[in-house]
Amino acid sequence: MRYGVVTLSLGVCLIGAYVGRVAAAEADLVIYDAHVITVDPQFSIQSAIAVKGDKIIAVGGSEIPQNYHAPTMIDLHGRTLMPGFEDTHLHPKGRSPRDIDVTAAHSMAELQQMLRAKAKQLGPGQWITGSGWQEMQFKENRNISKEDLDPATPDNPVVLVRAGGHSSVGNSMALKLAKVDRSTPDPAGGLIEHETNGEPNGIIRERNDFYFKQVPPDKWEDVKQSYVDRLRWLLSLGITTFFDASGTIDDEPVGAGGIANPPPNLTFRRARAIYAEQHDALPRVTMYIYYPGHERLQAFGHHTGYGDDFVRIGPIGENVVDGGFTGPTAWLLADYKGRPGFRGKGRYSDEELQAMVDDAAQQGWQMGLHAIGDAAIVQTVNAYDRALNSIPGQDHKGRDRRWFTCHFTIMPPAATMETMEKDNIMIAQQPNFEYDLEDRYEETLDAERLEHNNSVATPHDKYHLFVAFGSDNLPIGPMVGLYAATTRKGRSGEVHGAEEAVSRQTAIRMYTADGAYLSWEEKKKGTLEVGKLADLIVLPADPLTVPAEQLLNMKVDMTFVGGNLVYERGKTKVPDLTAF
Repeated sequence: MRYGVVTLSLGVCLIGAYVGRVAAAEADLVIYDAHVITVDPQFSIQSAIAVKGDKIIAVGGSEIPQNYHAPTMIDLHGRTLMPGFEDTHLHPKGRSPRDIDVTAAHSMAELQQMLRAKAKQLGPGQWITGSGWQEMQFKENRNISKEDLDPATPDNPVVLVRAGGHSSVGNSMALKLAKVDRSTPDPAGGLIEHETNGEPNGIIRERNDFYFKQVPPDKWEDVKQSYVDRLRWLLSLGITTFFDASGTIDDEPVGAGGIANPPPNLTFRRARAIYAEQHDALPRVTMYIYYPGHERLQAFGHHTGYGDDFVRIGPIGENVVDGGFTGPTAWLLADYKGRPGFRGKGRYSDEELQAMVDDAAQQGWQMGLHAIGDAAIVQTVNAYDRALNSIPGQDHKGRDRRWFTCHFTIMPPAATMETMEKDNIMIAQQPNFEYDLEDRYEETLDAERLEHNNSVATPHDKYHLFVAFGSDNLPIGPMVGLYAATTRKGRSGEVHGAEEAVSRQTAIRMYTADGAYLSWEEKKKGTLEVGKLADLIVLPADPLTVPAEQLLNMKVDMTFVGGNLVYERGKTKVPDLTAF
């Protein structure tokens, strides 16, 4: 057991009296006087556990501290111990030297001040970038436009990506470099917004590449540490496993799945290198792999499940079948509220989508595609259904297929739900969307879709669909997800579709054990049971019984990965990356 990462709290004491107990079994860590939420099949509540190496060796009551020797004994004085959260959909981002922390701006004037400072630092002609902004963060309560950016950056091109990653805004210089003007047609899968006079206002939805292909790429060495900081920060939220929905194989050798001059993103290969250096201070990661095409996927040679307990490969995904509501360009079966004729856009023809899904199935991969609007979900489920019923029904390891759709925001028609039930198609859901995107939903959705967006109870209870939770950076933080899933409240406090709420027990299971199931690791982690990895978190109160608002704001006291204390509130220094 290694505890050098952090300093243990005052609740940790070394109890020499146990040394003399010949009958006691040896352990490395004992945690007792706790409210232990095991999330086992019975959702049993215990009061103590013992850990040896990286695994749990005993779960029970007051007999545990009596029957086990351990160099480290932690008395929680009634605090809650439960499995670490498994976030099934995150996009860890590095911070470029070109970036401003746009999330810290609370007005357009503050944003302009940041831009001027960065322009002075970088010099004329250099690109300025940033990400994570939302209109609600500004006192003006509106989107950024080029008119806000131009006065501060007359000599620097600027592109700032909105939270969620589905749209970006550039200044006039950036538009010019991207060759976008009033006559530029909407690109495939995207939309160019215009002012009333017909000029582009700087916002491009779903095609951030229009700007970023003009931005000189960073080097991996320049952004690597910011990725590491990001991963460590996740531990402060109690996330002991996350699924990286941005993973690629781009930096594999050319001819073995990779490409020349890969971008400086966190890839499977780079993640393995980072974890080889410092895995005992980071959360575990399962990496989606963005579909690279038949030849590259075949040349790569590995499949879903390859890796180890810290870094492993997950599904093909999250290749986006449609946009999202931060654009908004999610693909709906009905018109957006107040916008006759506009239903968003799909990204693939039926034939293109089927070819990708079939190829992944034939090569033995799990699937986890992005589908937010009901039209996109229908198209995705239809493609899954055809592949699952026409291509031999196991993955390359002979396991059951655990294919899922990412997001599942707008509930599709009953026929599609029935197909999902028949084929056992699963859902990686983000209940926090209901909280954070409330304004967007009210602006764009009619009553039925507004009440049932990000539905959990209907797919889970009525159609018996498997649902696991994640956050997709909007915002990161399982407590927000638990709050929204169990209350159906948005930021305003208004309840939307109360019938879609689930119990706290169900929500906790969806954010722990069910995430492990999506990666075939349900026998290894996700619950506090003997033989499983000791991925644990300590909370100051019981999430099953505290008032809802307290749940929303609850902080994590301690996080353990494999029995190692890797975060302790007030003692572990972590960067403030809440909105980055």
